[in-house]
Amino acid sequence: MRDLSGPQPEELRDPNFHYVNPVESDGTASVLSSGTEQMFPYLPEREVERTRPFGKETQWAAGQVMFTMGHPAPGLVVMLKGFVRVIRRDAMGRVHRIFEYRAGQFLGEIAQLFGHPCLGDGIVVEDTTAIVIQSLDLRRLLVMEAELGEKIMRALILRRLGLIERGSGPVLIGDSSDARLISLQDLLRRNSYPYTLIDAREDPDTVELLQRISATKADFPIVVCPDGTVLRAPDENRVATALGWLPDFDPDHVYDTVIVGAGPAGLAAAVYAASEGLSVAIFDSWGPGGQAGTSARIENYLGFPAGISGQALTGRAFMQAQKFGVHISIPTRINTLCCDCMPLEVELEGGRRVASHTVVIASGAAYVRPSIAGLERLTGRGVFFGTSPVEAKLCRGLEVVLVGGGNSAGQGVVYLASHAEHVHLLIRGHRLEEHMSQYLIDRITGLANVTLYTETEVVSLTDDSAGLSEVNCKGPRGPLSFSVRHLFLFTGAQPNTRWLEDCSVTTDAKGFVLTGAEARPGYDDGTHTLETSVNGVFAIGEVRYGSIKRVSAAVGEGAAVVAQIHGVLGERRARAKAN
Repeated sequence: MRDLSGPQPEELRDPNFHYVNPVESDGTASVLSSGTEQMFPYLPEREVERTRPFGKETQWAAGQVMFTMGHPAPGLVVMLKGFVRVIRRDAMGRVHRIFEYRAGQFLGEIAQLFGHPCLGDGIVVEDTTAIVIQSLDLRRLLVMEAELGEKIMRALILRRLGLIERGSGPVLIGDSSDARLISLQDLLRRNSYPYTLIDAREDPDTVELLQRISATKADFPIVVCPDGTVLRAPDENRVATALGWLPDFDPDHVYDTVIVGAGPAGLAAAVYAASEGLSVAIFDSWGPGGQAGTSARIENYLGFPAGISGQALTGRAFMQAQKFGVHISIPTRINTLCCDCMPLEVELEGGRRVASHTVVIASGAAYVRPSIAGLERLTGRGVFFGTSPVEAKLCRGLEVVLVGGGNSAGQGVVYLASHAEHVHLLIRGHRLEEHMSQYLIDRITGLANVTLYTETEVVSLTDDSAGLSEVNCKGPRGPLSFSVRHLFLFTGAQPNTRWLEDCSVTTDAKGFVLTGAEARPGYDDGTHTLETSVNGVFAIGEVRYGSIKRVSAAVGEGAAVVAQIHGVLGERRARAKAN
């Protein structure tokens, strides 16, 4: 929230002005306290000169505001001379210094790559001359100047991580146990967007803050955007719109391919397609990563011997997609796929249509909602599908129940065990070995605060005014109950294909998309193994019938489908030329 009565640019240029120290995260290793040289590097003169073809030299006088929090930035700013101070203001109007830039350094963070609004104010302290590189040209620089691009990209990513640690960006106000607030936190976290949380139950500044924005607790959850806009009980799409995430689409443009779903398969397809010169748009209803993005640590992915979190892995892929110019719209729900026209069209929520020569279905699968009495009313009020740092923080020091016997469940157990007092793991089978990788079984076996219950199912849930209060089960020895506030479900996979119901894409009885010979018996020649029953429509990843449920397999299909897209586009060009 902008405090217009606070310090103005003239005061902020004073070297003796007092700043509030940045708020550190509760992590053991802070990005802010390490890697400063990579985060804020100096470019030698030869590298500065290599940026000139991509930008425009611009001047600012001392006292001017170069950019303003919550509003579009001019672009990446490579300093030639001068002095610029970047600050941010918190919800109470206090000023925090982010960094000060001089000749040879560059201003910007990931927002400049996306074309999103700024997360700080740029105050020109001394007359400044700089090269300004806009988003499109910045992406060209990153690709064409590989070594310099790597240095810039690393700095942009580290700066975003630093802003996340500091708690920059929008301010969320409400009850930390409120399902709607948890959902908004998860949206921002999944999209690697910094935010500050003010828990109305504990923060002493809540009353004063509500008075400042003319709001009451009846408006919870409240989101105060960086430009000062106050959103009362907003949904995810409204927040994304207010933060400038959702791009405009040219109604006359036809993409080479549109990808629905930004999990590992969809992101891989986007990166490979865009890097090979295809025009690509990708949509996802929630955030990049899919189910893999919720994994606390993936330890058997090739090339990461120490393991990597699902969010970190898919977050890197997300950045790569941006680097190669993929048009990304998240969160955006797809109403339907229009298969009866050429080019094909996907209809977005709200009725707008985006045209494309080909479409890739990568919408993944969601956890099955088992038939448990009380489940619907308690989802988000103590019952969660998957885990994230948001939910883990809620159950710190408490006992929890987790249901599931696959790898995702195993990763969830290991993660929650580092936060919860005790984890009760329930599986329907006889042994974990039936569906879980051995390395996870070994890890779980070594955890003293995990108890395994085999042949056990949840039958009902009990609640009180605060939410979930008891999980009632049946096991081999009869009824069993757990007095807990949090239940985590990792139960099966249900394909996200309802948006295909009005299209002629063929699925199996469970909704998984058929491809290759299964989709068109007698037609497939082995070169269209990922193509569906509709020409030019492909399916990859967990949504595809017969796919291997592993991140590496999804990435492989994402890469493979690009060759088949080229094949279809080539065949159409050949037919058009012949006619």
